Amino acid sequence: MSGPQKISTDGGGSLGHNPFAALSAAGLPNANPASAPKTAGRPAPEAKPVKNRGRVDVRRETGGRGGKTVTVVDGFVGIGLPEKEQLAKKMRAACGCGGTVKDGVIEIQGDQRETVAKILTEAGFRAVFAGG
Repeated sequence: MSGPQKISTDGGGSLGHNPFAALSAAGLPNANPASAPKTAGRPAPEAKPVKNRGRVDVRRETGGRGGKTVTVVDGFVGIGLPEKEQLAKKMRAACGCGGTVKDGVIEIQGDQRETVAKILTEAGFRAVFAGG
C-alpha cells in the first residue's frame, strides 16, 4: 500500500512532550462535593425543563387596517383553537388592549411584540420577530 504514513495518536514520544506533566495538585482546594458550602438548609432549586413547542412568528402589520398597527402571531403547530384563545386572553390582559383570534392567527391591537413574545416564551414557544 503506497500513500502517506499514518502518525500515531496514542500519546507516544512521537508527539513530543506533555505540557501538563509538570503540573501538580498541591495547593488546590479539594473537589469533594461534601465539603462544598451549604445553601442555608434549602435544597438547590431544580431547573425547570424548557418546553419546545415550536416556532411562532410575531410581526407588526398595518396594511388593510386603516393605518392602525396590529401585532400578529401565527405559525402555531399542533395546538387547537381553545388554546389559542387562552393565549390571546393572556396577551390582551398583559398588554391592556383588545385582540382576537381569526383564522388560526392571534391579532393584538397596537405594537405589542415584546410583551407578546414574553408570554409565548413562558408558554414554551420560540417567538421569532418577523417583518418591521
